[in-house]
Amino acid sequence: MPVSQPTTPLPLSVFVIARNEERCIGAVLEAARALSDDLVVIDSGSTDRTVEIAETAGARVFHHDWAGYGPQKRLAEEQCRHDWLLNLDADEVLTPELIEEIRTLFAKGEPPLPFYRIKVTTVYPGDEKPRWLAEHNDVIRLYDRRVGRFPDHPTWDAITPPKGAGVGLLKAPCYHFSSPGLHHYVDKFNRYTTLQANTQKLKPYPVLAARLLLGFPLDFLKAWLLKRHITGGLYGFVLAFSHAYSRFLRNAKMLEKHRLQRRSADRRKDSPP
Repeated sequence: MPVSQPTTPLPLSVFVIARNEERCIGAVLEAARALSDDLVVIDSGSTDRTVEIAETAGARVFHHDWAGYGPQKRLAEEQCRHDWLLNLDADEVLTPELIEEIRTLFAKGEPPLPFYRIKVTTVYPGDEKPRWLAEHNDVIRLYDRRVGRFPDHPTWDAITPPKGAGVGLLKAPCYHFSSPGLHHYVDKFNRYTTLQANTQKLKPYPVLAARLLLGFPLDFLKAWLLKRHITGGLYGFVLAFSHAYSRFLRNAKMLEKHRLQRRSADRRKDSPP
C-alpha cells in the first residue's frame, strides 16, 4: 500500500542488507521513506534489478562482498548519517500503523528508551496480509547505535542490549513477505544451514545424534503449534514440516563435519612418518 510522504523526515536512518531482492525491496524502501530521508542499502553482488530499484527509491547503495549477517549489518550502521537506526530485511514492509507509531515515538525528540522491538509478522506467499494468528518475531530493530549495535558474527545478527538498558515493544506489525514460494524457502535454508555448520561451534557427536533421531517431531510441533502454522491449513502443515527439516539438515551437516574430521584424522594417523 503506498504511504504518503511526511514533510519532515525523522532523525533516523533506515538500512537494509540485500542480494537479489528485486521482489520486495522497492516496497520496503517506499514505506521506509515515510520515516527517513537516509536510506542505506548494502548490496553483496546482486545480479537482478535490486541496485537499480534501490537507487530509484532514493537509497544510497554500497557494494560489499558477503561477509556474514553481522558484518554486513555493522558496515551498514557505519554508513548511516543518524545515530538512531531502523534495520529492515529486504522483504519486510512497514505498515502504516507502525510508521505512525514510530513517528509518535519521535514526536517530542529522541525516544525515551534506547531499544525497541518490532513485531515482524509472517505473510504467506501470494497473500497481502498475515493469516489469522500469524506468528511474529519480536526483534530489536529500532535502536540507538550509541548504546548498542549488531554483533560482528556471520550468523548471529540479533542485538543484545547492555545490562540495564531499557527495551520497548512497538504494538503495530511489520509485514514479512519471507518467500515467493517453497523453492525459495528451500534454497534459503539450505544455504543458511551450510553457513551455520561451517561457522558455529560444533556440537558434540552424541548431542547431534540425539537431535537427528528425536528432534524432528519436536521441531515440527513447535512450528505447527507455537508458530501457529496450524492456522495456515494444509499449506501451514507444509511450512511446519519444512521448518523441522531445516533444523534436521543443520544437525545433519554438523554430523557430517564430525565424520569428515574423523576420517581426516584417521588418514593422518595411518600415514607413514
